Amino acid sequence: MIQKIKTIQDIVESGVVAVIRAESEEEAINTASACIEGGMKAIEVTLTVPGAADVITSLKKRPEFQDLLIGAGSVLDSETARIAILAGATYIVSPCFDKETAKLCNRYQIPYMAGCMTITEMKTAMEYGVDIVKLFPGNNYSPSMINSVKGPMPQVNIMPTGGINIHNAKEWIENGAVAIGIGSDLAKPAKVGDFKEVTRLAKQYVDIVREARA
Repeated sequence: MIQKIKTIQDIVESGVVAVIRAESEEEAINTASACIEGGMKAIEVTLTVPGAADVITSLKKRPEFQDLLIGAGSVLDSETARIAILAGATYIVSPCFDKETAKLCNRYQIPYMAGCMTITEMKTAMEYGVDIVKLFPGNNYSPSMINSVKGPMPQVNIMPTGGINIHNAKEWIENGAVAIGIGSDLAKPAKVGDFKEVTRLAKQYVDIVREARA
């Protein structure tokens, strides 16, 4: 199977992406490890993390993480995307759509999940090969937004990120989200060193997705 297609399928199957925002490499690695321990299979290391490329490389080198999906987030341009790919990122996530980033990711057969807010942005992103659209910021919309978009564009795959929490995650999945991105909920306990709480939350999100799909 083509690796790009497999990565997309694995992200959809996982159903939840842990968005890692941290103030240090150590905090990022510990947060990612805690999420993985909680059952999450997809990790997005945002490039706002100091030494983010090194964090990605470090995670990729660990034998116990070889089957995980480790991508880069907050990617704003093609130059940064290439750095992340060379560091080992297997998918790229942006808060916005960027044509040059889309072209680069297509060139190297790396999934590109671009942030979009409107149907016009989604259509443009799909025309440039974006297979999963990141609805961002998700807290600007209700979960019913997905059904509204899928009326005229049933082929679009949407992953809301930003403002997704324990209370609304199930509703987003039930309304057709192919996956959800979770960031702030996981970052809060991590910032005070409570990585056991990160693991507990990660497990809770994994269970919510599984139950919503069932």
